[in-house]
Amino acid sequence: MQTSACLCEGAPWLYHGRFVTPSGSEMEEPRSETMSETVPFRCERCGEIVTLTVDEPARSCTNCGSAELAPLEIPPPDAGATSAEDGRIDEREAPPWLADPRALLGEPGEYICFEDGGEVVVVPLTREWTRIGRGLAADVRFDDPTVSRRHALIVRGADGLRVLDDRSLNGVFVNGARVEWSPLTHGDEIRVGRHRLYYAVLEPADAPAATAP
Repeated sequence: MQTSACLCEGAPWLYHGRFVTPSGSEMEEPRSETMSETVPFRCERCGEIVTLTVDEPARSCTNCGSAELAPLEIPPPDAGATSAEDGRIDEREAPPWLADPRALLGEPGEYICFEDGGEVVVVPLTREWTRIGRGLAADVRFDDPTVSRRHALIVRGADGLRVLDDRSLNGVFVNGARVEWSPLTHGDEIRVGRHRLYYAVLEPADAPAATAP
């Protein structure tokens, strides 16, 4: 069965050093809100993730308008028992295009990269979270039955970026080990269904380069 990947409308991706939407129009780099000022919620009706300020009186889904919002549970940084640090399997070979982050990425930042139809798709991780799945609300969407509608979340916290299993059917694997969540470092392979994505970091020219574990 042929599968396809897409970036949903409004989700920015990098093409020749510019942030563009899937429709082709240029946009400014989105600004991410700080975790200390906002609280994430999930809409129980449509699955949308909504960021609300702590003192915001009216709480409703920005996608469907529902007030049925449940707090999104994000494991604390010290919950290491559920991470990939224990039993990590690192026997995979990184794709050759990941060996030169500067040529691949162009601009300093954090990215998720994957191959689709013989091309490398590069997704900037500039938001508080990035949703990966088969559903229409996903920021990175795979039209593939091996991928759940809500499969994984990449969440930005004070301790860096982490990937979380978003109650998927087939699980999330980091470097071959199934995880509930795991911190991410440059070169990590994230597998959702039959798809392999890679976390890549390009440091500024005057900063030391990140290395894979």
